[in-house]
Amino acid sequence: MYRHHIAPARGFTQFSNDLLRHPRLSSDAVRLLTWQLSLPQGARESLSRTAERARIGATAFTRAKRQLKEEGYVHERRVQGPGGLWVTQQLVSNVPLSAAEAAKLLGREPIGPAGPLDVVRTVRAAPVPACADSASPQLAPSPRKPAAGAPTPRPADGHPEKDPEGNTSHRPAEPRPEAEGLVAGARVLVAAFPQLSPDLRRVPRAMHGELVQLTTRWLAAGHTAGDIRTHILRGLPDDGTTVHRPGGLLRYLLREVPPVPTDHPPRLHRPPVARLAGLRECEGNHVQATLFRPLGDETLCPRCAERGRSTDTQDTSTRPPLPVTVSSG
Repeated sequence: MYRHHIAPARGFTQFSNDLLRHPRLSSDAVRLLTWQLSLPQGARESLSRTAERARIGATAFTRAKRQLKEEGYVHERRVQGPGGLWVTQQLVSNVPLSAAEAAKLLGREPIGPAGPLDVVRTVRAAPVPACADSASPQLAPSPRKPAAGAPTPRPADGHPEKDPEGNTSHRPAEPRPEAEGLVAGARVLVAAFPQLSPDLRRVPRAMHGELVQLTTRWLAAGHTAGDIRTHILRGLPDDGTTVHRPGGLLRYLLREVPPVPTDHPPRLHRPPVARLAGLRECEGNHVQATLFRPLGDETLCPRCAERGRSTDTQDTSTRPPLPVTVSSG
């Protein structure tokens, strides 16, 4: 590996290699810290503004800021400034600092003008040694006061004594014994899938658990093992196409569970309506079924019967006369 490096003559900032190669800081955290330390002296740019300029997203900025605070490169606290306004102070350092060291450094800095944020940057060659003297009581972090009263356990002993009204939560259902039987049956089915077709012989072993869950859903819905096998065989390609991912094909076929087909009961023959009781369907040439009320045993409606008589009359009128043979006595 060859490296070409030219030392800049101006516009540069020196950083420690330990900072650039920190094993617990992400690239966004290192970029955020080096950007802050490279700002000119007296700049009051916040960390969020730096992340915005460096095009670091909200989630990445939150993670980078948390890493910097955990490693001691960034410290943050809220203090009350002039006029009773609260100000958030941020301390950025090129070396890790403890909470006491950060409080001492922030205690030496005057609170900036009234505003929501005040940023302090410090560049040191080595960590500040811990001193016995403490910072100003106004600027030093105050100890957290516990809540008043003794701690009480969280009430979780069921419903109150009175009758509950409205919607109430139900306890989660306990696993049924038959569910274990369904899982066992699904496991046997999945193990036998490679025997259905040569295309299914190379199902990855790591997918058996997922296929068992999908098959269990089919069995729980009421499908039989034969239904599942038939559905899989119906979904296999029948044109000789090679199945390169049999596990993915099985997952696709078993993902959607169709409803179980139910046998429709035989339809009961209902008696015809009274006004249709005496009607009969015409056997003539109709686009739709035509009913008529017969006078006897006829099978054609009056229109078809009239059409048939007119056809017979035309055939008789157009028929050529028979030859007459005269014999002499």
